[in-house]
Amino acid sequence: MPYNVLVDDNYHFMDETERFSSGTFATVEGAVARCRTIVDEFLEREHSPGISASELYDQYTTFGDDPFIISVNAPPVNFSAWDYARACCEILCPRCDGPTSPLVPCET
Repeated sequence: MPYNVLVDDNYHFMDETERFSSGTFATVEGAVARCRTIVDEFLEREHSPGISASELYDQYTTFGDDPFIISVNAPPVNFSAWDYARACCEILCPRCDGPTSPLVPCET
């Protein structure tokens, strides 16, 4: 059962002409991993010392790529790139005035 990863551009919200494919995967795990990589790559580029989780999340929801999964002849996949990004921002950006945490893969 294939799983197609499609990507919308948050900057062009609701504009399907900006949508592109990011691959077809044999397993749901592969498709989810690809979606997470897309989000992680954006957050890695945009993360900077001193940025808050809220600021980073706002950057993502305004300018980042929003991957989602379309399952073919399989149950729908429950993956939200926005929820994943929110959790990652909380991990990447500390809630204190100390130095920022190192960039690590998000685990949610």
